[in-house]
Amino acid sequence: MAENPYKKYREQSVNTMTQGELLNLLFETCVKRLTEGVMYIEQKDYSKANESLHKGERIIRYLDSTLDRQYEIANDYSRLYEYFLWRIMSGNIHKDVEPINEVIPMISDLGKTFKEAERIARQQQHG
Repeated sequence: MAENPYKKYREQSVNTMTQGELLNLLFETCVKRLTEGVMYIEQKDYSKANESLHKGERIIRYLDSTLDRQYEIANDYSRLYEYFLWRIMSGNIHKDVEPINEVIPMISDLGKTFKEAERIARQQQHG
């Protein structure tokens, strides 16, 4: 069976991303999945909401697992990620969009912060 060319392209593009680009993609995808989850809760499609929210949770867990724990700030980020997970799970369990809507802009802002930090680092590296 032939492999889907789009899937192959997507995998190749992810494999050639810098760490900063991959981090940006993770944050953007997390926000997208959580936003979908909110939309599905509002539509009362709880199965799809659960699926989307779990995808967002997995991304946050992955981000937490990649923290370099030798730096104190990693512990701060880990606590922040725990808070995000707690709010998302609470919203999912109670089918309440408020806690999820609370963390979406926080996650988005954190992603933008990392994106800007990468831009500055790249700029400094290249003169």
